[in-house]
Amino acid sequence: MTQAPTLSQPLAGWSGHARGLLGLALPLIGSNIAGFAIHATDVVLMGWYDVTALAGIVLASSFYFILFITGSGFAVAVMPLVATAAQEGDATEVRRVTRMGLWLILGFAALIMPILIFSGPLLASMGQKPEVADYAGRYLHIAGWMIVPALVISLLRSFLSALEHTAVLLWSTIGIAVMNAVLGYAFIFGRWGFPEMGIEGAAWVALTTNSAGALALLGYAVWKLPEYRLLQRLWRPDWAALDRVFRLGWPIGGQLLAEVGLFAGSAMMVGWVGAVPLAAHGVALQLASLTFMLHLGLSQAVTVRTGQALGRGDSEGMRQGALVAILMSAGFALLASAVFLLWPETLLSLFVDPSDPARPQVLEVGVTLLALAAVFQIFDGAQVLAIGLLRGIQDTAIPMVLAALSYWVIGLPAAYAFGFVFGGEEIGVWLGLVISLVCAASLLMARFWRLASRPLTGLHA
Repeated sequence: MTQAPTLSQPLAGWSGHARGLLGLALPLIGSNIAGFAIHATDVVLMGWYDVTALAGIVLASSFYFILFITGSGFAVAVMPLVATAAQEGDATEVRRVTRMGLWLILGFAALIMPILIFSGPLLASMGQKPEVADYAGRYLHIAGWMIVPALVISLLRSFLSALEHTAVLLWSTIGIAVMNAVLGYAFIFGRWGFPEMGIEGAAWVALTTNSAGALALLGYAVWKLPEYRLLQRLWRPDWAALDRVFRLGWPIGGQLLAEVGLFAGSAMMVGWVGAVPLAAHGVALQLASLTFMLHLGLSQAVTVRTGQALGRGDSEGMRQGALVAILMSAGFALLASAVFLLWPETLLSLFVDPSDPARPQVLEVGVTLLALAAVFQIFDGAQVLAIGLLRGIQDTAIPMVLAALSYWVIGLPAAYAFGFVFGGEEIGVWLGLVISLVCAASLLMARFWRLASRPLTGLHA
């Protein structure tokens, strides 16, 4: 067994946990926000280009993420496995699980890519407006190829985060976000001598920036962490490690699919109402997604720190760290809710061209949807934090079941009932989102604290 370098040691006390958590979480939060900015830039640019094209990219992104997020479960599974192995000093195990994670995501991408590239007829058959489905299909015919570099980025993010190399994630993602904004403006609108390509331009830029991001992170990992010999014998199978990643990863993919499927399903339902409500839904969801990036960063950080606690057998430190993270998440959720309620039109107006004739309707619908987003902030933060804690102790199967129950058995039927049976349309669909997030937060937090009361040696085989 090759020895891994020593990671940072646990910090004592509540303030120590807060410092340690923030030191790991802040670069992750920043990189998540920068990653959000990449997609948000596309939404803003398409909103200024054409509202129907904006609806198309919202639909395409929702469909893409259903498939992408399922495969990313294998990449996410690498994070707690690497964190625990590194804390135990086992560099060989770090390399093995990372290599087998790569095998799994590449195999998944090979199966899924044709569905993305030729998704146009499938989207049209889902009851969407023909012009919106056409835009979405044209976008994915090009951008569908990016699932390979996007999954590689997800894997390398897990590897680097677990080894506490998070600053590179922040700076590389900022660089890619700037590249995406500049190239997107050039190719969507045809500026600086480039051809005007509209939504196809956005697709080519997405493919280019994801590929650049994957190469940048891989180069950093090989250069800065040579002791893990990340590219050594990539072709060599390690069936035991593959089994560990697969058993931990497929429930993560299922849980992520349940959550993203809820929001993608809501986009489909709002699309049945019309292009303007779908555009408003996309803009409001972008704003809610921005605040979610902080909770996601905290969740990723507690996955690493809980995985480290698992490697040390530190039950008390794990519980204290969890409480600190929950208090941080709740405080930010309350702040974000206040911003959504006080300045909704100011926020929404950033995404729609002032001269677009549909702008007043988009803003009118969006204000109500942002009020509902304010309601679910604390529950959205709590559910993703609970998921991060559970992943850290390598508990993923039951959380997948609880997520599916909350999102698909309760959430989607509630969204359909309030939206179309009771006539609430897009507002009713969002009420279903609120109900599902309340259920998920309650069930997943209860699951974590029930397990946290047990000895950690009984949780890690």
